[in-house]
Amino acid sequence: MRDDELRRLLTDNNPWWRAAATGADPTSWTKDNRLFRERSAYDLGYRSDVLTDLAGPISDALVVLTGPRRVGKSIAVLELAERLCARADVDPRQVVYLPCDGFAARDLRRALTLGRELTRVVDTSGPQRRVWLLDEVSGVAGWTKVLKPARDNTPFGDDTVVVTGSRWRRDEDVEGDLLVGRAGAQGGRRIRLLLPMTFRSFLEATRPDLRRPEPVHPADLQSPALAAELATLAFDVDAYDLAWQDYLSCGGFPRAVGEHTRKGEVSEAFVRDLLSWLRRDVDPDSAPQSVPLLLEQLVHNTTSPLSVRAMSETLGDSRTAMAGLLNRLVATFGALWVPRHDDHGRPVEGAQAKVYLCDPLVAWLPSRVRAGLQTPEMTALTEATLGVALASAIERLEAGRWVAGDTIGYVRTESGNEIDLGPVDLPSAAGPRASVPVESKWVDNGWRREAQVVEKKFGRGLLATKSILDLDHPAWAVPAPLVALLLG
Repeated sequence: MRDDELRRLLTDNNPWWRAAATGADPTSWTKDNRLFRERSAYDLGYRSDVLTDLAGPISDALVVLTGPRRVGKSIAVLELAERLCARADVDPRQVVYLPCDGFAARDLRRALTLGRELTRVVDTSGPQRRVWLLDEVSGVAGWTKVLKPARDNTPFGDDTVVVTGSRWRRDEDVEGDLLVGRAGAQGGRRIRLLLPMTFRSFLEATRPDLRRPEPVHPADLQSPALAAELATLAFDVDAYDLAWQDYLSCGGFPRAVGEHTRKGEVSEAFVRDLLSWLRRDVDPDSAPQSVPLLLEQLVHNTTSPLSVRAMSETLGDSRTAMAGLLNRLVATFGALWVPRHDDHGRPVEGAQAKVYLCDPLVAWLPSRVRAGLQTPEMTALTEATLGVALASAIERLEAGRWVAGDTIGYVRTESGNEIDLGPVDLPSAAGPRASVPVESKWVDNGWRREAQVVEKKFGRGLLATKSILDLDHPAWAVPAPLVALLLG
């Protein structure tokens, strides 16, 4: 990309520079921003707080924000730009937003030079820190190798840097190149994961009057204090159940939630958008039906360990190619590997893993885009959604565990039964503690037999039911929506 093209890209995407130069309102650009305008069509008031702590004094922090496409990473970055532009102690020209889709490494390297040159006016009384918002930079091959020397050898090392991406590439050494000694002295979460709206956020946006118990540490899911609070919710379990079924019908992508709430269904246009994202990142060279067929198989196998060999035979692909598709789906945050764990939360070498899709709407895509493909069952959706909720809670406690594949796992008992979410060691103020095991059984009755499996194995646990609340046994029955709320 030529210098004149990069300069135009920078000036067009940073309208607050011109406003600052002319004395105009440096936040007026929000009225004309395309992403903000599009959001207004489905906006229910949801706002992510994933970057709000960076709206204070500019530091040398470096943050990697990752997550699936269409979840709102670009919106979160632009909201941060808006907050910074509104600060009296920040010259808007200290804020540099750069969409990096389609860049080569040399384009990124040159854009860092031009971005500082185009904003040099803020340095007239001495060097000033910038805030660099590098959107979708993970698609640039070698991007960490570009930022590493810039952090080491130029003023870029003193700036706040936020990089976003929709794919976690194993060939990019994010930890070694950027997070070891180059992520700033401020501390805080350096790797941040933005996923679709949680059930808690869904309720806040769609049913604000329905009580939302505060989240608890996953090791405290059977504490006496929690038992007392859950007892006060016993008369509302049907309302939670209906809300949960709505959530499982539309998922947590903000646009999907808005469309489903206002019109009763997620639009065909957004469904096709999600499918295009998955095709682009997972299997761009195959026929259009490739991804829906892949997803249908994953939906069908949600509750069981996955045989990659059997799946490859069903879809007519090699085992190696199928493993590559699954790994790319996980790398783009469309799915989550759920390995088998031993009793201490460690992966069992060579055992088959489960695969949970990371949002209910992704599970509905096959039946929405192709006639004859099966729809997901609420039972399977509940298991996967609770698994993702626990994985997200673990990630909040120890950032980086999600991308490292070190969150949840299922456990097998001596008799061959499976417990969906086995205990995992987690940090707490009192030191490492094990999470309470959780088994998903979306039922209205007959839960005690399954509970006894958990009790025999671990002596305690939760059964995530449809609407049963029973705290009088070593394993509690708690409605799945309440379990989701307690996890965050």
